[in-house]
Amino acid sequence: MEVTKKIERNLSSFQELKISPQSLAVLQQMKISQPTEIQSQAIPFALESRDIMGIAQTGTGKTLAFGLPTVENLAASSGSALILLPTRELAQQAYETFQKIARPYQLRTAMLIGGESIRKQVSALKQKPRIIIATPGRLIDLLKQQLVSLKNIQILVLDEADRMLDMGFAPQINQIFKTVPNKRQTMLFSATMPQEINQLARKYMKSPLRIEVTPEGTTAKDIQQELFIVNQEMKFLLLVNLLKQLDGSALVFSRTKYSAKKIAQTLRYLGHCSAEIHSNRSQGQRREAMEGFRSGKYRILVATDIAARGIDVSHIELVVNFDLPDNSADYVHRIGRTGRAGKKGRAISFATQAQRKDVKVIERLIKASLKISPLPELEKIEIPTRDQLSRSKSLKRDQVSKKRSKKKKSSSKRRTYRIKNKRSS
Repeated sequence: MEVTKKIERNLSSFQELKISPQSLAVLQQMKISQPTEIQSQAIPFALESRDIMGIAQTGTGKTLAFGLPTVENLAASSGSALILLPTRELAQQAYETFQKIARPYQLRTAMLIGGESIRKQVSALKQKPRIIIATPGRLIDLLKQQLVSLKNIQILVLDEADRMLDMGFAPQINQIFKTVPNKRQTMLFSATMPQEINQLARKYMKSPLRIEVTPEGTTAKDIQQELFIVNQEMKFLLLVNLLKQLDGSALVFSRTKYSAKKIAQTLRYLGHCSAEIHSNRSQGQRREAMEGFRSGKYRILVATDIAARGIDVSHIELVVNFDLPDNSADYVHRIGRTGRAGKKGRAISFATQAQRKDVKVIERLIKASLKISPLPELEKIEIPTRDQLSRSKSLKRDQVSKKRSKKKKSSSKRRTYRIKNKRSS
């Protein structure tokens, strides 16, 4: 495997990367003027149709690093591209980016993800898209039903490859590699480079160029990190007190979907505008939560690690690790949601006395000690019981039902009035 040393470049614009005028115009519309480090190093080689292994953290501009050369190479050929991502949120974000950068070249784009209507996706495939953005599970479903063909794939991209393997998609990825043509360009991007990914590269890639811009464990320099050692039963009280001192938006990470649901319900009960994202939420609910958080409708978003790499919001002021992650590498991805686009961020983690060893594992990974903050004087707040949350939810359902009933009655009255008017005339 060919390995590049870190390339020291001081590129001030995309013109130096030999990007076409059409792409430069799109970047100008997107208000992007300077390439990130992964873009500076990957784009020139990707334009040459080289196989690439890129190691960079989430939020470093990887989508444009493979997206810009992909659309330009497709514009000069008759082939297609397949972009694989682990989660629906990441796929949605990539789809939105590709719609912008592919428009000047009139390249159709289709998105194949779970939680959405297969019928609509099949309809999109009938339009013969040149770019397919997919999650592995839904793509395999469509392949089994012979509703999608990959025989014309010229470019294959795996983004967040380590996350796909963590989520158990290795069999699907191997099947996809065996289905696409052998003659193709393959680009693989990942935040970490475990042995399984190196094995994939040796098996399916041709002399890949390895570009590493952010070594594993690298955290953004503008993030203030701190740690509270707190009893499990005191976590809610500490969280609520911290949120009361915050004016901006906050992202709260929970280890399980059940805990995420309970945290979000508790915060709503206490008057905080909050939403939740986890695997028990439908795609529509997840999209509404994400869009509401991005627009400011919700000040607080509670999420599990399944969404850690799919949350691309630039204004997050605070990240709270309500529960420490099972995988220490996920700590880096979680706190990387704040301190983006040159802004300062803050990350707070809660740990119990029994989790001191887990904290040490994280500190070894990030090569830094987490500052332990003394517990503040906590204002006493009545945390709702499960029964109170349940009654509150039932009351809200009744209110929604009454509103719908009123609307139906009002609509029925208007129809009756119009019919009487017609008869009298």
